[in-house]
Amino acid sequence: MTDSPATAGHGQPPPPQQPGQYPPQQYGAPPPQGYPPQGVPPPASPGYGAPPPQQGQYPPYGQYPPHSPYPPQQGQDPPPGQYPPQGQYPPQGGYPPQGQYGQYPPQPYPQQYPPQGQYQQQPPYGAPQQAAYNPQQPPPQGYAAPPPGQNLPQQGQQGQQGVMASGPSPGYVLGLMAAADASAHADQLRTAMKGWGTDDRVLINIISKADPLYIERLKDTYTKRIGRNLKADIKSETSGHYEDTLVALVNGPLLQDVYALRKALKNAGTDDVMVNDVLIGRSNADIIAIKNAYSTEFPGRSLVTDMNSDLSGHVKSLFNIILSATKVEEGIPLTQGELDQQVKDLYHAMSRFSTDEDTVIRILAQHSDGQLRSISHQYKAQHRKSLEEHISKKFSGHLKQALLAILKRALDPIAQDVEWLEDSMRGLGTKDKYLVERLVRIHWNPRRLSLVKTAYQSTYRKSLAERIKEETSGDYRATLMAIVE
Repeated sequence: MTDSPATAGHGQPPPPQQPGQYPPQQYGAPPPQGYPPQGVPPPASPGYGAPPPQQGQYPPYGQYPPHSPYPPQQGQDPPPGQYPPQGQYPPQGGYPPQGQYGQYPPQPYPQQYPPQGQYQQQPPYGAPQQAAYNPQQPPPQGYAAPPPGQNLPQQGQQGQQGVMASGPSPGYVLGLMAAADASAHADQLRTAMKGWGTDDRVLINIISKADPLYIERLKDTYTKRIGRNLKADIKSETSGHYEDTLVALVNGPLLQDVYALRKALKNAGTDDVMVNDVLIGRSNADIIAIKNAYSTEFPGRSLVTDMNSDLSGHVKSLFNIILSATKVEEGIPLTQGELDQQVKDLYHAMSRFSTDEDTVIRILAQHSDGQLRSISHQYKAQHRKSLEEHISKKFSGHLKQALLAILKRALDPIAQDVEWLEDSMRGLGTKDKYLVERLVRIHWNPRRLSLVKTAYQSTYRKSLAERIKEETSGDYRATLMAIVE
């Protein structure tokens, strides 16, 4: 990518629209089936091995339905504690129709977040997905089509046992952008960066509130209207962790993943933590999108080839399976016989005298999150020791961290988010690159961010915003606070 240099000049007052304001939204009524009465659990779905519902569980990672965080909704929230029937969550990465930036259609999930300590329960293991993604269909109304030749990622498991593969997450199709007018924001951003000094408040207010598709529209509008590159201008006007955060936001979720992986692989020594952060727990569609975008951004390079050059042994084998994007799609339950066999294989693979790494890798990397939850529950029921405990005891180094991340991401993705955020701030000195990467990645899904904030407060008796304030300062702090609040 070629970045245009910034030029200096005297700033002009911004247009009447205030920075950071977006078009008003419209929200629809709850779905026709309504919500179940308070205190009545959702009906169970078929699938062997589902443990009893427990407080503190969450939907699978990446399946929190995206919605806009801007103006509050008008009377469409169901009363606290009333949740939709299980299996009613949109598929991971499904794009909702959008008439204007930030507007989403009626959603069959509660818009009011559960009170502290009362998180939404996970769908039953193997619950079927809704609204299958079809890459042959035209883009939903309200989105601009990708440029010619920019095909949507194909799915590795489409049609398996009648379950359609989930589509890529919002922001994971290069060239797809919101059908909104970003001219005012483009003008405000240019004015904020012209002349001596920078109006950081304008940069923070506008960029921190843009969703994955609007940020693409904003960059495109800035280039066509101003004749400049938005990211290049921001890099010329900012520095340090403040610059890193704004650039991560402007990149959008897909390209930020790609740049993070390239940086993790190109320096001396692999950044194992970043590799885990970006690639573990992702849908097949998102993995395919990341691989394709990596080759597009870095011509002549392949993510698989670069990973194989940096990794070795069993870690290399694990990530080859992950990058193959062939794990079982959500919605396919294990039979009782299959479940018993997987538990038996895992137990023997981590026997007292030896470890069969290949078997453990195969089972954890190739099963869906729902299946892993069933396997984990059955494993503990049969052996009175958790699968996590056995993995922690038998493995070490990067392989141990990656296997545990896969398991934790399947069992409780929000708890994993909270743990990783706290880890980036714990101890002497803040691990800023991980804090930025993790917080920005989480914030692209407002539902997920809200659950993370609630869980963080419950776990540490302190708000995530308070914790970030303690560890950061200046415009860097202001940007992170704008993301969180």
